[in-house]
Amino acid sequence: MPITKDELLNSARQNLHIIDAQEAERLISQGATLLDVREPSEFDMGHLPNAVHIPRGLLEFMVGNHPQLKDFKQHLVVYCKNGGRSTLAADLLQRMGFNNIHMLQGGFDNWSGTVHKVEVPDNQYPG
Repeated sequence: MPITKDELLNSARQNLHIIDAQEAERLISQGATLLDVREPSEFDMGHLPNAVHIPRGLLEFMVGNHPQLKDFKQHLVVYCKNGGRSTLAADLLQRMGFNNIHMLQGGFDNWSGTVHKVEVPDNQYPG
């Protein structure tokens, strides 16, 4: 029997460590790696400082090749626009063997809606 998107997301959330922006900042200050799983156009419009970028659709194929993602014990903070893709990505990364996955609740929308830093590439007009 087919499952819905909501059922898939709810199932994935059962084993995730979901964190807020303050907890993300604490982990970042302790050396956690940020992983942005949004599309390239979204990333180019702004992202968390020093984030690694691998779109959700390519994650399974690219994660093993990225030099910043070689340590399966490192702390990873995964985010997308508002939490859907990062939920699936965090669940996938855990199944691939990463041990310290944290999913940013509310994603980039929640982060950028507060006072947290955002990087915008030099070739983009910030608004």
